[in-house]
Amino acid sequence: MKSGRPLPGEYGAHAEPDIDRVRGNDAVAALEAQQLEFTMLLRSLDESRIAGRRYAPDKWTVKEVIGHVIDDERIFAYRALCIARGDPNPLQSFDEKAYVAGANFEERTLASLVDEYALVRGATIALFRSLSDEASLRRGTVAGYQATVRGLAFHIAGHELHHVTVLRERYSL
Repeated sequence: MKSGRPLPGEYGAHAEPDIDRVRGNDAVAALEAQQLEFTMLLRSLDESRIAGRRYAPDKWTVKEVIGHVIDDERIFAYRALCIARGDPNPLQSFDEKAYVAGANFEERTLASLVDEYALVRGATIALFRSLSDEASLRRGTVAGYQATVRGLAFHIAGHELHHVTVLRERYSL
């Protein structure tokens, strides 16, 4: 996959703050480094300490945040796959709140979420590693905006960094 930071127009404007969080010019390297860091953070948590924990009444629990990160990565990796393969069909948005509400993240063990995260991240990294420079610069329509595969890779990395910041600052983890 072509390294280099995505330019405006390679991702939705709403993703810019998250993409700005990603260090360096290589999305795959960022995803690999983050996998280790996020896994270490999650493995340091005490299941009983985070059970049902929210930082405000209307916010997700810690496990729901983790589940959301997993779901979001799956969806963005699928979008990247579609665009990389030249699929011309516009890709739809999704309601992240409905996805979390439709899941049972709080009922699962933290260990099962950590294991699932590792599998999803591994698959994401394998996908992006497999892409040619040409495929990583292909464009498609995602939720009404234009994006490149490279832009989506950086979005995945930045989205996770956003939620790690939330977990550390608002949940005091």
